[in-house]
Amino acid sequence: MSKFELKLPQMGESVAEATLTTWLKEVGDTIEMDEAVFEIATDKVDSEVPSEVEGVLVEKLFNVDDVVSVGQTVAIIEIDGEASNEIPVKTEEVVTEDSNDVEAEVLEKEISFVRESVGAPVAVQSTTDRFYSPLVKNIAKEEGVSGSELDNIVGTGKDGRVTKTDIIDYVTAKKSGKQPIENKVEVEKPVEAPVKEESVVVNSQPKTIVQKAASPEVVEAAISNGHEVVPMTRMGKLISQYMIKSVSTSAHVQSFIEVDVTNIVNWRNKVKTSFQNREGEKLTFTPIFMEAVAMALKKYPLINISVEGDTIIKKKNINIGMAAALPDGNLIVPVIKNADQLNLVGMAKAVNDLASRSRANKLKPDEIKEGTYTVTNVGTFGSVFGTPIINQPQVAILALGAIRKVPSVIETAEGDFIGIRSKMYLSHSYDHRVVNGALGGMFIKAVADYLEAWDVNREV
Repeated sequence: MSKFELKLPQMGESVAEATLTTWLKEVGDTIEMDEAVFEIATDKVDSEVPSEVEGVLVEKLFNVDDVVSVGQTVAIIEIDGEASNEIPVKTEEVVTEDSNDVEAEVLEKEISFVRESVGAPVAVQSTTDRFYSPLVKNIAKEEGVSGSELDNIVGTGKDGRVTKTDIIDYVTAKKSGKQPIENKVEVEKPVEAPVKEESVVVNSQPKTIVQKAASPEVVEAAISNGHEVVPMTRMGKLISQYMIKSVSTSAHVQSFIEVDVTNIVNWRNKVKTSFQNREGEKLTFTPIFMEAVAMALKKYPLINISVEGDTIIKKKNINIGMAAALPDGNLIVPVIKNADQLNLVGMAKAVNDLASRSRANKLKPDEIKEGTYTVTNVGTFGSVFGTPIINQPQVAILALGAIRKVPSVIETAEGDFIGIRSKMYLSHSYDHRVVNGALGGMFIKAVADYLEAWDVNREV
């Protein structure tokens, strides 16, 4: 018998850690090859981690809600025969030390110059739902940083997380007698003298908006009045933070245009059965709209950009995000990479695959990254049009309204008459810091023109 280390796999180019959300197997359970052992969550997607071997789960090295780094051993599986990453059979010889603890030991040396005797450390209790890594919590505990202090530190990590450097800088400033940098809203005072070189420099990044949990009094009052109290899900909290951040970052402006899609409706009705028989895929309207958006982005590349501070980055590739509804009502945005290089068949396959795996929670982290523009279909829920919020760091997003049969004026050589046409609204939200009204309007007009000029005799 030998033992196999099941490690957290690489989940994407920029993903360095994940939170363990659920154990799907218990110690003593038999595990088949490729059978899921536990679930993890990054900041945007949940995934199952399967076993690479057959065997019996003999040890769990992390608990639910622990943060695990890529490459760390999460579970020990006992197997028959030899294993490529075999470890000693005796459990007591298995190295289970969390790399965060090792890093904390190194960190002790890094901050020794500011360490003082603070007595016995006490557990740090956050006053909000803000996330902190075990390393940051350990440093805060050792240095006597209270939960309220920790919640007020400006985080420079991804999504405003407090990093090792942030907590060290805070402790250094505190020990040296300087005012620690905190994430508090203060009224700016006139500058009376030049800033001295030794002054603490405040990070110029936008401050993270921390949503505080409801107080016990509010919850108790709601329950006593017969209301139902439903905690937000982890993803719901993340989405909430992203939306607030986007609105506070971008100057949202909208343009709307009505589009006659009668030709598209008639064409799809004519070819959808033969398309499904030949390709094994349903032909929905979404890939047609995606094709039109990809064409417009090629024509107007200054929509296919991102903003970093005061710098504009023109994206090389056209990667269109497709907002998809999850069973719990939340949204996720899988990305169609190099969308302008796909024909309609390829686009339909990509759209159907991503939509299906979104609903089944089977997306990979790489499949929700690197989007350069986003499309959301509010018409799915019957909405005529909407005012979507930009998916940062992109600068624009398009909402597709419901297709409706409406009376319309039809112009002909013999004169105008009233007829029934299939129409929809396109709603274009864009960041007015970098996209002016002319560009935003021309872009959405290009999408509309492409759709209205659809060839009813087109081969697919």
